[in-house]
Amino acid sequence: MLRLLFVGDSMTIGSAGEHTWRHRMWQHLRTTYDAPFQVVGPRTALHDKALDAPVSYEYADPDFPQQHLAGWGEGWLHMAPVIEDTVRASRAGLLLISLGLIDLGFYTDAEQTARNMRTFIANARAANPRVAAAILPVIPNVRARDDRAFAAEVSRFNELLAKAVADLDTDRSPLLLVSPPDAYDLDFDTYDGTHPNSHGEHKLAATFANSLHQAWDLGGPYQGC
Repeated sequence: MLRLLFVGDSMTIGSAGEHTWRHRMWQHLRTTYDAPFQVVGPRTALHDKALDAPVSYEYADPDFPQQHLAGWGEGWLHMAPVIEDTVRASRAGLLLISLGLIDLGFYTDAEQTARNMRTFIANARAANPRVAAAILPVIPNVRARDDRAFAAEVSRFNELLAKAVADLDTDRSPLLLVSPPDAYDLDFDTYDGTHPNSHGEHKLAATFANSLHQAWDLGGPYQGC
């Protein structure tokens, strides 16, 4: 059975009242993946903005497997130390990863962020030498739009990420660099220039779904749900 683990930051955990792109991806796989699969992970909550804590279960549609490894304000820096235990405990076989913006915004430069990404992959493989991972680059966001120096740092990290994926990809433990979402419009696809609204949720799910289908013949093309 395919055991799927979502790994991400605030765009992946989502906040109270949202569906999340995790929900959209689950709906997609439920209709296109012709084998059993299970969503796994140690966390289930949404972020509660009023309390500034991951304590909400007010999903727009709670009728889906809510497990994940995502956190508001967390990045490669935070996930690298916990991914080995998480993969081992959950027996995850496929990681869908959206990380990097928080690192670059608050913690590490592009080079250190890329090193943390490599540590993350090594730690995940220590728990499961056959683990696969599909990794999304840092996508457009309002800070990169308005801050030229930050935009350059994002661009540099995405270059280093692409190189790391190429360097670390193996037949036994394949890595996939996910294409950025098509025509991602910060005014239309986000509610604040960073976090996806319902349109953005579908676009994030679509870019993972289509990349997985095209590269690994997993599932089918994203049709929306």
